[in-house]
Amino acid sequence: MARIKIAETAGFCFGVTRAIKLTEETAEKYGKAYTYGPLIHNNDVIEELQKKGISVTETLESKFSPLVIRSHGVPKSVYDELTEKGIDYIDATCPFVEKIHRIVAEESEKGADVLIAGDGSHPEVIGILGHAKSSAYAVNSAEEFQNLVKTQKSFGENALILVAQTTFDMVKWAELKKIIKKHYTKVKIFDTICLATTNRQSEAERLSLESDIMVVIGGRHSSNSRKLAEICEKNATTLFIENNADLDTAHLKNLLSSKDVKIGITAGASTPAYIIKEVHITMSEIINEAMDAEFMAALDQMDRVRVYTGNRVKATVVAVNKTEAVVDIGTKHSGYILAEELSANPNLAPEDVVKVGDVIECIVTKINDAEGYVQLSKKQVDAQAGMEKIVKAKEENATINGVVTAVVKGGVIVTSEDGARVFVPASQTGVSRNGKLEDILKKEVGFKVIEVNEGRGRVVGSIRAAEKEITDVVKAKFWEELEVGKEFTGEVKSMESYGVFVDLGGVDGMVHSSELTWGRIKHPKEIVAIGDKLNVYVKAFDPEKKRVSLSAKKAEDNPWTKFTSEFAVGDVAKVQIVSITPFGAFAQIIPGVDGLIHISQISLERVTNVAQVLSVGQVVEAKITEIDEEKSRVSLSIKALLTPAEEAVEETAEDAE
Repeated sequence: MARIKIAETAGFCFGVTRAIKLTEETAEKYGKAYTYGPLIHNNDVIEELQKKGISVTETLESKFSPLVIRSHGVPKSVYDELTEKGIDYIDATCPFVEKIHRIVAEESEKGADVLIAGDGSHPEVIGILGHAKSSAYAVNSAEEFQNLVKTQKSFGENALILVAQTTFDMVKWAELKKIIKKHYTKVKIFDTICLATTNRQSEAERLSLESDIMVVIGGRHSSNSRKLAEICEKNATTLFIENNADLDTAHLKNLLSSKDVKIGITAGASTPAYIIKEVHITMSEIINEAMDAEFMAALDQMDRVRVYTGNRVKATVVAVNKTEAVVDIGTKHSGYILAEELSANPNLAPEDVVKVGDVIECIVTKINDAEGYVQLSKKQVDAQAGMEKIVKAKEENATINGVVTAVVKGGVIVTSEDGARVFVPASQTGVSRNGKLEDILKKEVGFKVIEVNEGRGRVVGSIRAAEKEITDVVKAKFWEELEVGKEFTGEVKSMESYGVFVDLGGVDGMVHSSELTWGRIKHPKEIVAIGDKLNVYVKAFDPEKKRVSLSAKKAEDNPWTKFTSEFAVGDVAKVQIVSITPFGAFAQIIPGVDGLIHISQISLERVTNVAQVLSVGQVVEAKITEIDEEKSRVSLSIKALLTPAEEAVEETAEDAE
């Protein structure tokens, strides 16, 4: 019996799905929309979009607004013209094509010539050429490259980069790279063929080798569809059709005359699932394939719910157990989502991800019509949305939140809220060299996207960059709101002999030893330790030098205030000598207030060496002779307390000697 096998990769790719979604959302929001050129190369899709108020224009005029840029992308000159004319636009360029634009722009700006492997007349290649800032060429084969070398004598004199159209033939690509490397050993090659294209072409090759007839469904102007047909033609009789109407029934019946004929069906990235389905049904009818009532009912239901491998469906959760979730997708199939396909976070059990009654979006991964079940993946939907958000986050330098789900060689894996897996190198985790990466395992973190390889699905992030951005914002706000006298409670982070450094919340300030206490100290460690909380206020600051001077001394504890309230000029006090100088001695009147006993005020007789008369620690009586409140200085005198009688006694003692 003849059998039909449909390629699992047939149908819409990520970029096409995204472009159609953006365009339909734009039309729904504004009541209409325009696309600059056909959105994708499929007439059926274009006609469906027209029914939704979406028209095609080839000119840039303000009346064509809002304007959607097609999935193939456009030259930079188009963006410039849109800006100049003030036309609102939505960019539906495939993210994989945008990546090539960035590579070409960056490398050509450095002086490198650009060589593109692709069809020079295709809109995608024209758009890529339009982003080059140096000489750029397109070749569609090794022969075209050889001709370019002969005709362009200056080609290869500068640095050279090679990129590929996202839908370029993989076999041609391998051949072209090999030849170019022989001519230019230092050529810089970027493998920019879309992963979906690679998988689609590989499967088409395999399917055509095991089939007698291959049916390739796609738009006549679709580059990736034409390449699928070229691949299949090498191995099997190939029919390249745009839709069901292109099927030649008589010719097909002749081809299917053998009962054991094997038929393969594949489709380009811009071919909607319902067209694939229509072709499948028509061919099934032609070969009179038996289809039971239940299967026909399922096919009828597919008009509403497209149950084809790779397509999205809405599913209602009807049961959840430890290994899977059972879902209803609106057909007679039983739907199953295995635990590993529910979430990218391995720490989550199925019941942590979904609950009975939840309506979720899934991708069909496997269909078994004979047994009546469908396998689906929620994780793939999350990953697609996550990758789109990742690409946007990198462009906008936005911070994404996620959970550290694994420690791997060289770093950690962070799973974003949308299910995307991001590798964060150890140097970008914010963990010190002496620290352990395991300390941040299962913790929620924010991260910046620093590298995206969409083809390989590889994303590199930085937790440290996200933390630095927060710190920078905090610091900016700190300096903006800082003023003299503002009070803080900070943590002592480090200590020197001259003072301590206090963390005020992202910014450090210094408290000089003299500002730690009203009393006299030799080292800050006498009163504080690292890690202590300290109440301080701002004495002065310099935003340019990022310096903040602090004080921990409270005004109410000022010993000078106590001194002036208890003592006056003429009072006599018992004081303790605290230091000796050549010009006198300093004596403590009360803790925190010292007075100077000048050398001339120590004795009635002339003193030449203060240390011979007074010593540190000695307690003496002295008279307060002057108080300078402005400078907080006190003058003391021992001499003023000596009476004339004492003077006479001293003179008699001298005569006796």
